[in-house]
Amino acid sequence: MKRVAFVFPGQGSQEVGMGKDLFDNFDTVRQMFRHADQQLDGDLTSLMFDGPQETLTNTENAQPALLLTSAAAAAVLKEKGVEPVMTAGHSLGEYSALVSAGAISLEEALPLVRLRGRLMEKAYPAGKGAMAAVLGGEMETIQSVLDSVNDETGEVVDAANFNCPGQLVISGTKQGIEAAGEKLKENGVKRVLPLNVSGPFHSRLMKPAAEKFAEELQKTDLTDTKLPVYANVTAAPVTERSQIAELLVQQLYSPVRFQEIIEAMLDKELDAIVEVGNGKVLTGLVKKIHRRMKTFSVQDTESLQAFVEWYKEES
Repeated sequence: MKRVAFVFPGQGSQEVGMGKDLFDNFDTVRQMFRHADQQLDGDLTSLMFDGPQETLTNTENAQPALLLTSAAAAAVLKEKGVEPVMTAGHSLGEYSALVSAGAISLEEALPLVRLRGRLMEKAYPAGKGAMAAVLGGEMETIQSVLDSVNDETGEVVDAANFNCPGQLVISGTKQGIEAAGEKLKENGVKRVLPLNVSGPFHSRLMKPAAEKFAEELQKTDLTDTKLPVYANVTAAPVTERSQIAELLVQQLYSPVRFQEIIEAMLDKELDAIVEVGNGKVLTGLVKKIHRRMKTFSVQDTESLQAFVEWYKEES
C-alpha cells in the first residue's frame, strides 16, 4: 500500500462555496455539515456555501468552516480506503490533523476552534496588530532586523510562519511591522507584503489568548493519537495526549514551522503528500520545499477521484 501523509490548510484558505461539491455528492458529508449546524447553534453551512465572504473570513467563522471541510474530505477518503501514515496542519489545520489521527472528535473540535478564533480576535485591539509576508532574504538577516526593531522601537515583531524557502511571515504591532518592513528592504529583502488579517497571530501578543484557551482545553477529551501528528511548535511527531494539549496552547504564540515539518516528513519515505481540505496553498508550499515530491489536493469529487485512482494503482 502506498505511504501518504495528509496535510490540512489553515486560515486564509476559506472561500465561499467551500465543501459544497462534497456535500452534494456524499451522504456522510451532508450528515457532518447538518450536525455541525446543530452543534454550533447557527447555519455555518449556508455561510460556507453562500457567503458573504467578509463574514466567512471572520476568524470565529473561518476556523470551524475550514475544520469542517477538511474533516469531511478526510472522512470521504477513509470511506474510499485511504489511510495516511502521518498528518500535520498549518496553524488551525493542526486541529484537522488531530481529528484525522483520532486524538479529538470533530464534535469536540468544532466549538473549540470557534472559541480559539474568538480569543484570538480579542487578544489584541482591532487595527493595532498586523502580519506581513517576507519574500526573499537570509533567515539570519531577517532575524537580526526583527531583533533590532524590537530593541530600538519597543514595538513587538516576531517571526510567525516559516513556510518554505524564501517565504517567512512576521507578526506584531502595526508600527513594529511597518518599521521592520522598511528595515528589511534596506537589508536586501525583495518584498514585504501586508496580510489581510485581523490580528498579530503567532506572536507573543497572543499570550493572553493562550492563557484563556488553556483553561478550556483542560475540559476537552483529548486522547493519544492513532498515528503521528507533526506539531507546529516543534516540527516533530507527537502522539501523547498531555503533550498535544501543551503544544496547542503554545501554538497560539509560537511560529508555525511548516517547512521543517515537511522536511521531517520527507525523511519517512512517503509516496505523496496530500492536502486535504479547501484550496491548494499547502500544495504550493510543499513544491517549493521539494519540487519533485508527488502532491495532491483533495477538496471536491474530481480531485478526490484523481487521487484515489492513483492511490489504488499497483506500484
